[in-house]
Amino acid sequence: MPATSGSTAATTRQNRSGNAVLLEMSIENLGVISRARVEFSPGLTAITGETGAGKTMILTGLGLLMGGKSDAQTVRSGTGSAVVEGRALVDVPGLAEKIDDAGGVLDEDNTLVILRTVAAQGRSRAHLGGRSVPQVVLAELADDLVTIHGQSDQMRLRSPQRQREALDSFAGAGLAELLTAYRGRWNDRMKAAGELTELTERAQERVREAELLRLGLAEVERTGPLPDEDTELSQEAERLSNSEELRISAKDSLAAVSGDDLGDVASDIDANAIEIVDRARRLAEHGGQFDPALATIGRRLGDVGYTLSDIAAELSGYLAALDADPARLETVEARRAQLGHLTRSYGADVNAVIAWAGTAGLRLADLEDDDGRIELLREQVAGLDVTLAALAADLTSARTSAAASLASAVTEELTGLAMAGATLLVVVDVLDELGPWGADSVAMLLSAHRGGPPRPLGKGASGGELSRVMLAIEVALATSDASGARRTPTMIFDEVDAGVGGKAALEVGRRLARLAQTTQVIVVTHLPQVAAFADTQLVVTKGTSAREGGPPGASADDEDAITQSGIRVVDDTDRVQELARMLSGQEDSEVALSHAAELLALAAVRP
Repeated sequence: MPATSGSTAATTRQNRSGNAVLLEMSIENLGVISRARVEFSPGLTAITGETGAGKTMILTGLGLLMGGKSDAQTVRSGTGSAVVEGRALVDVPGLAEKIDDAGGVLDEDNTLVILRTVAAQGRSRAHLGGRSVPQVVLAELADDLVTIHGQSDQMRLRSPQRQREALDSFAGAGLAELLTAYRGRWNDRMKAAGELTELTERAQERVREAELLRLGLAEVERTGPLPDEDTELSQEAERLSNSEELRISAKDSLAAVSGDDLGDVASDIDANAIEIVDRARRLAEHGGQFDPALATIGRRLGDVGYTLSDIAAELSGYLAALDADPARLETVEARRAQLGHLTRSYGADVNAVIAWAGTAGLRLADLEDDDGRIELLREQVAGLDVTLAALAADLTSARTSAAASLASAVTEELTGLAMAGATLLVVVDVLDELGPWGADSVAMLLSAHRGGPPRPLGKGASGGELSRVMLAIEVALATSDASGARRTPTMIFDEVDAGVGGKAALEVGRRLARLAQTTQVIVVTHLPQVAAFADTQLVVTKGTSAREGGPPGASADDEDAITQSGIRVVDDTDRVQELARMLSGQEDSEVALSHAAELLALAAVRP
């Protein structure tokens, strides 16, 4: 679906704005929309339509794609689930890496497919670049893609934090660098102060811990365990406890091998292994005179004889060394008892006890140096306080300067938005204590008319006024060279024209068009003065169809008819008729058509 502009000037401006980040969106079974597909263009896109036609569902669909909360109530009646699929061009620095980290894959044309499914019964599901992801992942990516302005965003604009963020954004790269440096030192201070608090508040606990470590290390040092000592002592104790059985087994084995000390060997043994093997060797060697293969076997039997002789010598040595000393067994068991006390207290075995001692020594050294660490941390915190105070002063200076410029720019925009005499003040107050964002409290105050008292936005502005203030701030931010590089590529406005009309509505449209020179802008509007400035106008239409299973040809008055909406792009005559409908409710009124054409001609003249 090609982008449609109302004039050559609009087309030229659209081309200057570059590629749209949001390219298209498909909707199935969301609210009154059964099935619809929307293609978004660069520049300014206006979404219009009769009340109840389903314009809100377009925003709901966009919100779902951007990680918004799902609501089963939005699923079209009689269907099991709603599906919203969108495609966006990823041209934001660093965003492709975030998508890759989440497991998503970009298409070959560097576009990203996002899918949300909302079940009528159950939970919603999100997919990013073909990968199932949590909803929060979409919300995090949306921060780099889209800014959505609606009634809830107007409420947030009343918060001091959002007002400070708007001022910081307007101030640009210089303040951003200062703030990055300040945040880094602030985090360093929080870490150092946390360690200092732990050292001072847990001093008694740390003293007790150190004392227990000293006692444990002293016990290990007195015992002096050696690596694998418990295993070796266990084996020795087993030998000493069974020395007689070992002696008999070794003696009988020696007798069977060599014939020595036959003593306890059974009476049917009338030859030993060495003699038998030697006899076999001699017989094989005799036959080997006639067959080399048998000679080889004879040589192998000779090797066996040498091995049996070595075994006999080892058995003799084993018998000679076999210790049956009860005193030695008592000594071994006493040592095992000492090591057992250590393993019950400090580790599963002796090696674990030795490892614990190494770690405990390091921990004790750390605990014993508390006084030195406390002094060092106090000096570190004091030094960071000095650095932070200097950076906070620089932040205050930058914010104060930017506040005056922002207030002037917004006030000028408000004059054009039919709020002549209204003045925005941006007040930067220095607090007594430093905070994570400096020492400043930022407040935006609105004087709604000339000579009127400045009041906080939350108290001094109606819904319509707050909408215009929000738009004025966005335009000021967009036209600021300092902050332009930090803006999201797409902005979506809902109810930005609430409470305005006439000339003010024209100025809202004109400023949205100006904003769209550098940012893709999508606005849902009921005002023809705003829609006339759009490069593309999409109309949400409402109709009826027969309910499934109901009689054919159902009309709007039939009980079996259901409401459904569609979306179409309007151009040329169709657009003039849509603007005429918005103006008078009669798209075929000659007066309304003339007025609509006049609006389009007026909007084509860009400042």
